[in-house]
Amino acid sequence: MTELTTAAPLHELSIAGRVLLPGRPGYAELATPWNVAVVNEPIAVVEVLDAADVVATVRFAAAHGLEVSVQATGHGAVRTERPTLLVHTGRLTDLTIDADGIARAGAGVRWGQVLEAGAPRGLAGLAGSAPNVGVVGFLTGGGIGPVVRTFGVSSDLVTAFEVVTGDGEFRRVTADENPALFWGLRGGKGALGIVTAVEFQLVEVAELFGGCVYFEGRDAEAIAHAWARWTDDLPEAASSSLAIVQMPAMPGVPEPLAGRTTVALRFAWVGDPAEGSRVVEPMLGLGTIVLGGMGVLPYSAIGAIHADPVDPMPTHEESGLLRELPAEAIEALMGLLADSPQIIVELRHLGGAFARANDHAPSAFGHRDAAYNLVTIGLGVPPVVAAAAAHGTALLAALGPWTTGGCLPNFTASADPSIVRRKYDDETLTRLATLATTYDPHGVIAAAHPIHAACLLSR
Repeated sequence: MTELTTAAPLHELSIAGRVLLPGRPGYAELATPWNVAVVNEPIAVVEVLDAADVVATVRFAAAHGLEVSVQATGHGAVRTERPTLLVHTGRLTDLTIDADGIARAGAGVRWGQVLEAGAPRGLAGLAGSAPNVGVVGFLTGGGIGPVVRTFGVSSDLVTAFEVVTGDGEFRRVTADENPALFWGLRGGKGALGIVTAVEFQLVEVAELFGGCVYFEGRDAEAIAHAWARWTDDLPEAASSSLAIVQMPAMPGVPEPLAGRTTVALRFAWVGDPAEGSRVVEPMLGLGTIVLGGMGVLPYSAIGAIHADPVDPMPTHEESGLLRELPAEAIEALMGLLADSPQIIVELRHLGGAFARANDHAPSAFGHRDAAYNLVTIGLGVPPVVAAAAAHGTALLAALGPWTTGGCLPNFTASADPSIVRRKYDDETLTRLATLATTYDPHGVIAAAHPIHAACLLSR
């Protein structure tokens, strides 16, 4: 690899899209991620219009000792430390659905567009809790959505990728064509190249039963204990999460939630609505409901269940996986929430179809034996970010007896090798690092470097 430099002759990078330099119109808009607490200053933002632009950019970076990072919606951004070209794929917005219900989405497509396109045919994409998130980034991290216990990990439904690897080659990747990359792109979270398009199977679901109710915060401990017992016996038709929410009083926050602590019960049921209502009914009488309700929803409105923020904001996140949630774990959790600096502390029920890997096409996504996912979200700005980080660490430590030690790729975006290591077992981490070296011999893909560093930690 040539010596790293910030003086690369960018005027020689010839593409159909735009090369935006710092200070030029459009640069700041495209360089800023959804989590505005992550501040990067790439040498240039390369707004690509097609896969050929990505190929040209990766080859240019390799020739001039640069790295390449990628962004579409800006979710999941991490800090980069070396001279970097940011490939912005937001203009790759082609979306089609064929007669067999296979969707093909460019790297700039968001889940909301897939939901809208599939709805007239009764077809549903396995989106996450926030339809504003990009399809590609979500699927390369595996994908845990509001119906994960019913349909499983979203990346298991991927049938093909189109990707530019770090050696500057455009490749089509399926279970039969470039199978090693197919394994690694589903869960490897961008370490093996820049995905320009993805194809995946839609499921036949037109509507579901569910929603979200917010209880008074004083009922939190009783509800949490009841929820933990209730999830022990939930059928796979049901997916649920529970969140302790402390929303500040600010524009856009509903008045019943502003400036107070509430408990959000999220629930999604695929099947007979009457049966779903019967299953969730015992939970609805456990406290005073201040907002929300349950009912039949078009699948395209699935984002209403979690109602995640749409506008960019500064956040700090911590996450971990639990193998069980006994009463002692709930007590340890609640003991640290009395003066919590977090905006949200969420427990998401896993198991069911989540636990079943795709035997036909295994992937780099792991930790399927986990029973619950825990995530904390606090404001990512000084001085409160320090308190949020310390509290998140303390909370995971308090739950240590019941955690697996792992975490999921799409939660807690970080380039910290110690965190990246928790996302994979040692065998998977070694295989990902080997693939990254094979397809990116000059170390162009920025997302691969934390994989290599994490791999060294595991030795």
